[in-house]
Amino acid sequence: MSVLICKNIETEGPGTIEDYLRLKELPYTVVELSKGEEIPVTNDFDTLVIMGGPMSANEGEKYPYIKEEEMLVRDFVKKDRKILGICLGAQIIARAIGSRVYRGHEEEIGWYDIELTGEGLRDRLLEKLALHPVVRDFWKRFKVFHWHGETFDIPGGAARLAKSELYPNQAFKYGNSAYAFQFHIEASREMIYSWFSKETDINRKIRDETEKFYDVYRARAMNFYERFFS
Repeated sequence: MSVLICKNIETEGPGTIEDYLRLKELPYTVVELSKGEEIPVTNDFDTLVIMGGPMSANEGEKYPYIKEEEMLVRDFVKKDRKILGICLGAQIIARAIGSRVYRGHEEEIGWYDIELTGEGLRDRLLEKLALHPVVRDFWKRFKVFHWHGETFDIPGGAARLAKSELYPNQAFKYGNSAYAFQFHIEASREMIYSWFSKETDINRKIRDETEKFYDVYRARAMNFYERFFS
């Protein structure tokens, strides 16, 4: 296995995904698209991960590498290779396979619940995310970290896996092995603190809630990676 990780902006890296790949000594390549790095030959990779970013998936003219990522998605889907898209990455997947990406009613920023749908409850990978890593019980609703203001329609033929109060489309699976998450499963504690470092009431609240929820969240994410990358 070799993993290709596409970064759309320097500040939104692979976080706990990279932690997991290093822990398991799995080979991976990170491409800094915003710095002009070119995507390598994709035949060398069986897994594609597309990270987040503040731009819109609709801004392919302004950020040409978004169009390249869309082509990558279609290629990996055609070859039934694994794909994981996070936030902007999820929206790029949605666009690549024919769905609309658009502004939500309001931004969703911070620690908020998602709730698994019927399809999510039956999905063998979402099962690992929903299983509490300490008490080992199965949670239909649980906290994840959000930072987004856009959303997507669920593509035709895809399974909607999760929802939240503000955004009904939080996650979907397309085909056998493409997963798209609107929430930031990859966020490390250090990333969250750097994103919300300014001393404001909202930022202090987010940092306080990070201390409360983060350890369990990280463990949920690592359990998901264990099954996704296996």
